[in-house]
Amino acid sequence: MKWMYIHSLVSRSFLKWLFYGGVVGLLSGSASAIFLKSLDYVTDIRLMNPWVLYLLPLGGAIVSYLYYKFGLNSSKGNNLIIEQIQQQEHEPVPFRMTPLVLFGTLITHLLGGSAGREGTAVQMGGSLAEQFGKWIKVGPVDRQILLMCGISGGFGSVFGTPIAGAVFALEVIVLGVIRYDALIPCFVASFTGNLVAMNLWGVTHAHYQMGVVPELTLIVLLKVVIAAVCFGLTSMVFSELTHFLKKTFVVVFRNPLIKSAVGGLLIILMVYLIGSRDYLGLGLPLIEQSFEEDVHPLAFLGKLIFTTVTLGAGFQGGEVTPLFAIGATLGNSLAGILQIYAPFLAALGFIAVFCGATNTPLACFLMGIELFGSEGAIYMFIACLISYLFSGHTGIYTSQLISVSKLRDYDTLK
Repeated sequence: MKWMYIHSLVSRSFLKWLFYGGVVGLLSGSASAIFLKSLDYVTDIRLMNPWVLYLLPLGGAIVSYLYYKFGLNSSKGNNLIIEQIQQQEHEPVPFRMTPLVLFGTLITHLLGGSAGREGTAVQMGGSLAEQFGKWIKVGPVDRQILLMCGISGGFGSVFGTPIAGAVFALEVIVLGVIRYDALIPCFVASFTGNLVAMNLWGVTHAHYQMGVVPELTLIVLLKVVIAAVCFGLTSMVFSELTHFLKKTFVVVFRNPLIKSAVGGLLIILMVYLIGSRDYLGLGLPLIEQSFEEDVHPLAFLGKLIFTTVTLGAGFQGGEVTPLFAIGATLGNSLAGILQIYAPFLAALGFIAVFCGATNTPLACFLMGIELFGSEGAIYMFIACLISYLFSGHTGIYTSQLISVSKLRDYDTLK
């Protein structure tokens, strides 16, 4: 019978990806757990020893040397994994990417660079997924899905958001296209990775309270739309400035060691110019403050500048956690202007700035529900959609392709 044959194929495929996704989740979840625990350790060292900031230029030069000498194509980072899923050309994702990005990111945070953790988790997950694919000798299509599982496993486990982690890998590759054939594998990898990190390794994740969600009225809706436009524009500024600084540093400083050393010196100079170290590291204290009290009105700009300079100079680390901090502080600052509850708007900014910078509205909306609950779902969805639109066709991942434009007339505007 034809239906029995079809169901047999479906069952085999389901069991195969239950196993494959589970293995990738186990690998990426364990890697993320080791990374997160190490990150907490080096951050504590930095906070207890402020003088280590002066070693930032040296640390940046050492990491750049390692990438230059041993990195091969690892320096392409997340973009390498995205390109291989798009299959523009076959280029191996080297296993050395895992130790290099892990060491490089820990050095960045130990010495005071402003960066995140998503990029590290995604690169480790993708690299480990590639190695697993080589061991079991998968074909090109299965390799693509395994790499997507690596993204999901890394993202879901590093933030404790398994549903958002699964959808993020589906959305981020090509703007406007979702690979539904990878839905179950990515969810299995993200769910497994999160379970492994939390239950096997004892990782805990910070959660913030959105607080009182205002009643849905026209005036509240208008305020949320205005804030969301600001979130989207801020996302665009962050992405464009990061790309501009990366290109400028490369042009001005041909030697990658000098480039990172100068970037480290700039970070030190900025710390002393503003007289604050609040913008170093992940930015978790800024996020916490945004949900509990008022922050400096320009705190979002400070974090944006510190992060773009850090990443532009070639330091390792992700963009997402700093984007959370930028969004939360911007939401807090806009709350006074718009006369709306600050933790509520901080929560919207938290997900919406990230959304605009990655062009992943569904994943960011689901992340909001996982982190803040479903009570403010309608506002979170609106904030993500508006930010996604107003961030334009830019983003933090230069390899992200545009399949379906955000605007019907976009092609005529280019």
